[in-house]
Amino acid sequence: MNELDERYSTAEEAIMEAFFLLIREKDFEKITVSDVIKKAGIVRSTFYNHYENVPALVTAAEDKTIEDIFTLMESFHPQNDKEMCRSYFLAICNYTRQNPFLSNLLESPHGDGFLEKAMTMFHRYVTNVTNIRVPGASSREQFSYMIAGIIGCTIGILHKWTAEEFAASPESIAEMLTNIFLNGVLPFMG
Repeated sequence: MNELDERYSTAEEAIMEAFFLLIREKDFEKITVSDVIKKAGIVRSTFYNHYENVPALVTAAEDKTIEDIFTLMESFHPQNDKEMCRSYFLAICNYTRQNPFLSNLLESPHGDGFLEKAMTMFHRYVTNVTNIRVPGASSREQFSYMIAGIIGCTIGILHKWTAEEFAASPESIAEMLTNIFLNGVLPFMG
């Protein structure tokens, strides 16, 4: 990576980090370019070199969040191993708690667009995984619905957890998700 690319990447990271910090202070629809540049310690032109406006920054934050979630999903290889499942769901819980953008979206009605976008991408992912791992059209369809169900269940639990301001420990939420997966979805997959 050359120096120009590194500076570009560093500025983009600073903008995103500033945006995430600002979300902890105010609703994201009230965040302005001035807020972001002040928090990031950059000049206005640097912001505009990366993003057209704050809605474009929101879209980039959505895309980054979905990419991060997919990275977590791709690292998970379903097995009847409680500790492995628990560590996977704990990683998702910790990511949710540490990502103010995601937790804000999960607990607010403004997250509908993001969740729709995420669900569409999850559907594509599930379809690809199902076509690769499951023989027979009937089994693939059932498997696809089971995976979609666990994704929906996970999002629902994370929504409740964020709405309750993370009152339960990440470990207890991960344990709950692990039990749902191991006792509900995995037996069907086997």
